[in-house]
Amino acid sequence: MATCNPLFLAIYATIVAGIIFCTFVILSSVYTSSPTAGAGDGGNEKYFPSPKVTGTPRLQREPSDMFTRAIWDVPVDSKMPDMKSFLLTKEMVKHRAKDNIIIVTFGNHAFLDFILNWVKHLTDLNIFNILVGAMDTKLLEALYWKGIPVFDMGSKMVTVDVGWGSAKFHKMGREKVLLINALLPFGYELLMCDTDMVWLKNPLPYFARFPEADMLTSSDQIRPTTTDDSLEVWQNVTTAYNIGIFHWRPTDAAKRLAKEWKDILLSDDQKWDQAGFNDLVHQVLGPSLEGESGLFYAYDGTLKLGLLPASIFCSGHTYFVQAMPQQLKLEPYAVHTTFQFAGSDGKRHRLREAMLFYDQPAYYDTPGGFLSFKPGIPKSLLLDGPHTLQSHFSLVNYQLRQIRTALAVACLLNRTLVMPPLWCRFERMWFGHPGILEGTLTKQPFVCPMDHLFEIHTMLHGLSEEEFGPQIHFREYSFLQNPSVPKHVKESLLNVQLCDAHSKGCNISDGITSRGFIQFPRNSTEQMYMQVFSQYKDIKVLHFSSMANAFQGFNDEAREVKFRNRMKRYVGMWCCVENRDPGHIYYDIYWDEKPEWKPEPPRTSQDDHPPWD
Repeated sequence: MATCNPLFLAIYATIVAGIIFCTFVILSSVYTSSPTAGAGDGGNEKYFPSPKVTGTPRLQREPSDMFTRAIWDVPVDSKMPDMKSFLLTKEMVKHRAKDNIIIVTFGNHAFLDFILNWVKHLTDLNIFNILVGAMDTKLLEALYWKGIPVFDMGSKMVTVDVGWGSAKFHKMGREKVLLINALLPFGYELLMCDTDMVWLKNPLPYFARFPEADMLTSSDQIRPTTTDDSLEVWQNVTTAYNIGIFHWRPTDAAKRLAKEWKDILLSDDQKWDQAGFNDLVHQVLGPSLEGESGLFYAYDGTLKLGLLPASIFCSGHTYFVQAMPQQLKLEPYAVHTTFQFAGSDGKRHRLREAMLFYDQPAYYDTPGGFLSFKPGIPKSLLLDGPHTLQSHFSLVNYQLRQIRTALAVACLLNRTLVMPPLWCRFERMWFGHPGILEGTLTKQPFVCPMDHLFEIHTMLHGLSEEEFGPQIHFREYSFLQNPSVPKHVKESLLNVQLCDAHSKGCNISDGITSRGFIQFPRNSTEQMYMQVFSQYKDIKVLHFSSMANAFQGFNDEAREVKFRNRMKRYVGMWCCVENRDPGHIYYDIYWDEKPEWKPEPPRTSQDDHPPWD
């Protein structure tokens, strides 16, 4: 038998050991676990699905610079990098910029879901030259673990919603100005956005149409000055320029404006950032640049400025109330959730109504299931007669009564109510107006945002169960059409046909028919509801054919009182009648119990119809 050469055996053993060691290192790199729940904000839990892996698996450890990773590509390490690595630098911007453009937003942890939504819309448009500024460590860690390129603004803001007009709100505005001054010297074009807006179409080609512009900014204009996608006719814009969406080029004129803006705000801590910006750019307005670009000179006479059209860079009014893009047959680029009445809760709800907000999966499949109903509105209330204060309130009140019943049934069955679309003849505003703002494209009647009628923030927060009974959860009217609602939820449907208890065929004993519906008597008692629908707890959606006279009310008087107290605080205020002081009128969800109730403009502050009377 041949014997092995000792030298050959030694070489062979060395090679085998090397292969085993390399394999171990590679596998360790590939399968190193992500942070466990609790690291950062939720560890490896993400609001959105992980990107699908395609091509050859990555076998080497990811680059040390986190800003070279793809967005949504979560870190493989379990330890946060040194905080110094999150400092904003030119090198950091260079990693993320594309075609010399960087897109930036910022906020604190209270706006985490808005920020994730903002990023998701951009990445869905294949736009990845994004950076997010974190005003607190909690947000920074949360975004890092979710694979979002984030930098530390060093502002140490509180992590809660600061609220419009508060001292911390003004501080947040100053942070924006400081950030712009920090970014412009890096030499990149800057698209600065608020977190409460979403991108619907890639805006970068639009901005490239105006290479001469030092700045392009949005505005609060609600009356169209153009009917195509050209810039606003600046001479006809009478509202404030809105700094929620604006594009800067790193020119000398833009840098001068940014520095003076910063100096003004730092010298007056009561100055609102947008007001300061408008004061500066309005120092000089005009003339127009030669040609038909729509640009004009502003600020010190050298800044070349353009106003983005509100028909496609939409405000909360032009998008959610006027539906201006649809009426003008234009494709909107963006919507900013301004012109609404319920703070961050209202902004979120408006985006949900438009199916523009990405929620966590649990939002679309609650354990108790959902309840919806088909609203019935007589043609006479919706379309007939002139649009007056009386006809508006008659239309709204008719709907409020049905919704009140639906909320009671949802509360009784422990289900989440899917709100119906709400129709209005008049719109809500902070100031006196004739019902519809003059010169706008608002059609009458129109599907009005929920915050026109209801106090959304009150419905979500702040009412104790001891005084007002259990909270009643709700969803936006478009919920069941949202692609994010799972198929098994949409298909688990029971249609409930209301019928007259004394009519032939009104029989609930037959159970579900092959067509997936049951008949159920009108004016049923609490016991009847519990007896029948306890059989269908596993059905995800109960859809009622109507809510007219669907429920007699709660048996327990104390529970009924609490429910009524809750309902009275759910409805909001219509504001305001022109030439009246104060002029505002409250909706009353129990209007039908007050024969003398009329939506008349109050003549004194004691003449209001407060929702708790």
